[in-house]
Formats: sequence, structure tokens, C-alpha cells
Amino acid sequence: MKRSLTMLIAAAALGLAVSSASAQTLNAVKSRGMLNCGANGTLAGFGLPDAQGKWTGLDVDVCRAIAAAILNDATKVKFVPLSAKDRFTALQSGEVDVLVRNTTWTSSRDTSLGLNFTGVDYYDGQGFMVRKALKVNSALELGDASVCVQQGTTTELNLADYFRGHNMKLKTVTFATANEAVKAYDSGRCDAYTTDASGLYAERLRLANPNDHIVLPEIISKEPLGPAVRHGDDQWFDIVKWVLFAMINAEELNITSKNIDEMVKSTNPTVKRFVGTEGNYGEQLGLTKDWAVRIVKQVGNYGEVFDRNVGAGSPLKIDRGLNKLWNKGGIQYAPPIR
Repeated sequence: MKRSLTMLIAAAALGLAVSSASAQTLNAVKSRGMLNCGANGTLAGFGLPDAQGKWTGLDVDVCRAIAAAILNDATKVKFVPLSAKDRFTALQSGEVDVLVRNTTWTSSRDTSLGLNFTGVDYYDGQGFMVRKALKVNSALELGDASVCVQQGTTTELNLADYFRGHNMKLKTVTFATANEAVKAYDSGRCDAYTTDASGLYAERLRLANPNDHIVLPEIISKEPLGPAVRHGDDQWFDIVKWVLFAMINAEELNITSKNIDEMVKSTNPTVKRFVGTEGNYGEQLGLTKDWAVRIVKQVGNYGEVFDRNVGAGSPLKIDRGLNKLWNKGGIQYAPPIR
């Protein structure tokens, strides 16, 4: 009995210590009154500032949603543009609180880099873009082709694997940044350019003659893109994870930025839990009851964010595809708030 009591006391003490340590990032964000978010900075639809310095993109809106949930102000975000090479170091060192930069969730990144991925905000896959003049209709016809690709990405490995797996000769032309790779492709240095399919549609808009290029039908990899946080702060991990889940759940519940004020008055028990009029789900995260309301009101639900940044309401006009909700033919699915 005495031993059991001692173990209980020790466990409680450990719990308090972990709880204290785990509030570190949340407290830092609150005290500075600003979320530091690692973003892309060069990719239309996901993370790109305009000439006035205003950032837009799907990933950008996820950052804004986190700020809305914590600080009640979606504008309280400092966007830190990061290259593919520097993004993980910036998160590990604490330069940014969260990395939301079209980054693929893989086993090695989830373990050896000391990161935790919090979910998937975009299900993607790698593809190829070529000039129509090349008269190529399939990636399987790219044997002996030169392919522009960015260094330090999963894209580079997938490219090599695909060509090796199909016994095709590959001429890789690598570049430190996506900008350099795209410019080289546009100038004719390569026969093809490869990156995530979403990126191909975005980058095509920047080419001298976008209509002269096509995206080939093959998707050669799984690229689940999502936010990442550092190991060791479970509360922060939970907050970033549930912000994304709240955006997806809001769409499923038909809660939008336009009807959120009415939804707060709903008597539906699932909606009541979401808007915080029933239960203490916000407090369990270290936030307030209306945390999810603030996300939807200031940023929108997942469908709204998708449509205006990369979907039908955007220049990219990418089909929802796998990113449709699970009950609409896609695989976007969020655990319930309860």
C-alpha cells in the first residue's frame, strides 16, 4: 500500500512537471502576442506574400487559425519565409513556433528530426510538368529526359525511385530552391519539372507561357502535407492538431464564416460542443470555450480555406479530389470534439 502511494505521488509530481514544461510554447506565444509561423514564401496557393507584404495561402490560413484560437486575432502572425533546406532547423531551434510549409509527413522526419506532424492539411502526390511541344502524354515516356528538381526534398528521392523502378535512364538537374528549378525549366534547360502536383499547378502560372505546358496524369508518390511542431511540448502539439481538426469538423457540420453567429445559438449537441456552449473542450486545450468559433469566424472552415486558396475560387482551380471530406468521396477526416 505504501509503495502504491509513493508511486502515485511520484506519478502526480511527474505529471505536474510535464504539464509545466508542456505549456512552454503556448505561454511564449501569449506573452509575445504573436505566433511565429514558418511558411513557404514562394508558392502560390500555399504561402506567398504580395507586393504589399500581405500573405495568402492554404498553409498561411492554418497559421492564422492557430492565432485566432489562441490570441483571438488571426492577424497576429509573423510569417517567416523558409527554404526547404532551412525549414527544419528553424523549427528545431525555436525560430518558429510551428512549421506550416507544404511539408511531407514521413517516418524519418517524424522521428529522427525531433518533429511531430499534427495532421494533414493537403493530401498531395508528386507529378511532372512538360511542354506540350514535347508530345509526351505519360511520365513513362520520360526515359533519358532531363528533369529539373529541388534539392533537399522528398521529391528528389521519389524521382530517382520512380525512374529506377521503371528501368528508365534519368538526367537530374538539381537546384537549391524551387525558384531556380522553375526558372531553369522555363528557360529550356530541362525537359520536365517535378514537384508535388499542387506545386505544379501553382508554378505553371509563373511561366512565360503557361498554356504551353501540361501536367502529366501520373502521381508517383504519397505526399501528405501538414503542420509540424517540435517534440516535447504535448499541449502545443494538441493545440495545433485540434485547430486543423476544428476547421475540418466545421465544414462537416456546415458551420461557415457566414453562419457562425447563428450556429452559436444551435441546440444540436454536436454543434454545441463545437461552439463551446456545452462542455469544457477549449479549457482542456488551455484555450477558451469559444476557441473554435474564433477560427471559423476569422478564417473559415476547411472547405472555405481550400476553395479560396487552391480550389474553384482561386487561380489554381485544383479539384478537391482526395481532399474532399470523407463523406463526400475524399479522405479528409477529423476526430470529433467530445
